Amino acid sequence: MNAAVTTGTAQRSASYYTASLNDTTQYPTLKGTVKVDVAIIGGGFTGVASAVELAERGLKVAIVETNRIGWGASGRNGGQVTGSLSGDEAMRKQMREKLGEDVDDFIWHLRWRGHQIIEQRVERYGIDCDLKRGHLHAAMKPSHIKELQAFEAEAQRRGMGDQVQMLGQKAIAEHLQSPLYLGALKNRRNLHLHPLNLCLGEARAAHSLGALIFENSEVLDIVHGDNPAIVTAQGRVEAKQILLAGDVYHKLEKRQLKGKIFPAMGGIVTTAPLGDLAAQINPQDLAVYDCRFVLDYYRLTADGRLLFGGGANYSGRDSRDIAGELRPCIERTFPALKGVPIEFQWSCAMGIVVNRIPQLGKLSDNVWYCQGYSGHGIATSHIMGEIMAEALTGTLQKFDTFAGCKHIKVPMGDVLGNPLLAAGMWYYQMLEKLR
Repeated sequence: MNAAVTTGTAQRSASYYTASLNDTTQYPTLKGTVKVDVAIIGGGFTGVASAVELAERGLKVAIVETNRIGWGASGRNGGQVTGSLSGDEAMRKQMREKLGEDVDDFIWHLRWRGHQIIEQRVERYGIDCDLKRGHLHAAMKPSHIKELQAFEAEAQRRGMGDQVQMLGQKAIAEHLQSPLYLGALKNRRNLHLHPLNLCLGEARAAHSLGALIFENSEVLDIVHGDNPAIVTAQGRVEAKQILLAGDVYHKLEKRQLKGKIFPAMGGIVTTAPLGDLAAQINPQDLAVYDCRFVLDYYRLTADGRLLFGGGANYSGRDSRDIAGELRPCIERTFPALKGVPIEFQWSCAMGIVVNRIPQLGKLSDNVWYCQGYSGHGIATSHIMGEIMAEALTGTLQKFDTFAGCKHIKVPMGDVLGNPLLAAGMWYYQMLEKLR
């Protein structure tokens, strides 16, 4: 290896997560030439989780990140790890041809695999990321109650009856001091955590297993062929295989990937510490999101703040005043927090796929890609990291199941993609009013 060490300079977002990170490691900028088994482009959850999986299997791995580890959506999201797979119905329809009667079992077990990977990894590597159990999927209208009851019945049928509980309106009042909800599905299997500290902890774990990590090293080109490589302004990684794991943040391989994934901007705020109010509004310290297509989501942080997100912007453009947009939502949800100071606000670009099925595939014989979790990235990225590691080491069954799914590629994606996405979400919001 011939790689010089230059400390990183890219700035993280001005988020609560940045203010409370517990690992300030700066990895070097790539300089010179490095040779590895697998080169991974992207230092978010997909890249880092894949790196851990591959390093545990004994492969030499390099992660090359344009900014900092966890700089994008992996270090800015709502911190909820749930079994709500995005695109599950579309998966069921497309995968049935390949999996037959096993498709329902495949999707059900997939829902919870990310939880298992994260919990095991946190324990194995001693990652401090405020990991907690407990979640409410909250109903705002009678049709939502029916959907939650159907999920509860499925969970009971599959042996999870001790982990889920349907709450009526009276019971929900014992869990949340909010007037909004008719009921909720309480799920003790779901998790919530500090995502940036998880991502940084997993990067540290990969590094301890021999993975090379480079920050502030934008990939400018991918070399295909018998001797694949990735090229940055100051260096080069030569590898047997390459995994493109940059989700919606990169502009590489436009010929094949352009028009397949689009950014939706999510806004998140964090209040000042609430003191005794924290236990008053959410006495069981549960993460929450509601049943709407465009939903609100929230939880308490380790130091007793309310972290609240919602109102995704499908234009692909950042909001100018996230706190101004979300304050009315907070005060409507929790009247006791009227006027509460908001100390942090930031945005999060989510990679949205039209049919919501994660996109896995190959760009050439030795170059792979994995992207598109449509707002459910923490659990799904860890599932996909495992699937990609299996594929890169020769076990292709799950990869082929996803790679065989058909995806819509929007022509003139940079111009038409987000307007079409915004129109589609407007349509679903109209349906929301009817259900």
